Amino acid sequence: MGVKSFFHEIKSKVSPSRLFKALVTESPEVGPKFMSQYVKSVEIVEGHGVTPGCVIKTNFHDGAPSKYMKHRIDAVDTENYLCKYTLIEGDALGDKLEKVCSVLKFEGTDDGGCTIKVTNDYHAKGDLEVNDDEIKKGKDETIGLYKACEDYLTANPSVCA
Repeated sequence: MGVKSFFHEIKSKVSPSRLFKALVTESPEVGPKFMSQYVKSVEIVEGHGVTPGCVIKTNFHDGAPSKYMKHRIDAVDTENYLCKYTLIEGDALGDKLEKVCSVLKFEGTDDGGCTIKVTNDYHAKGDLEVNDDEIKKGKDETIGLYKACEDYLTANPSVCA
């Protein structure tokens, strides 16, 4: 099994605490609101709350690129705005991927916003390889998700305040 790693940074005008809450600790409630055109529901199917070991299932509307995906939360550090999680199930993995391990780190910026540092480790099945186009597609989808969240939080200043 090969592993291909990818790192990128995303700038946001939203504070790290608000973005961390919306994308991590309060994601089951907030996620469907800012991604309503794609996300039907987000539910915790194992565990209690967004804590290490819990499994979160995201269900997508008909016509979305994926039907569902399940993520396992591996670590959450609310003081340092850090989350580690693993995509463990869903058609987004396709035929090539066993799992995708991710680390999100939200760091404050001087203007009151933040930089999201994202590391993804793509674990291929057997001898299969993940190509750069597939990684770019995942990166673009992630950036779209974060931008939608930023827009929602900007338009709703009391959410995750």
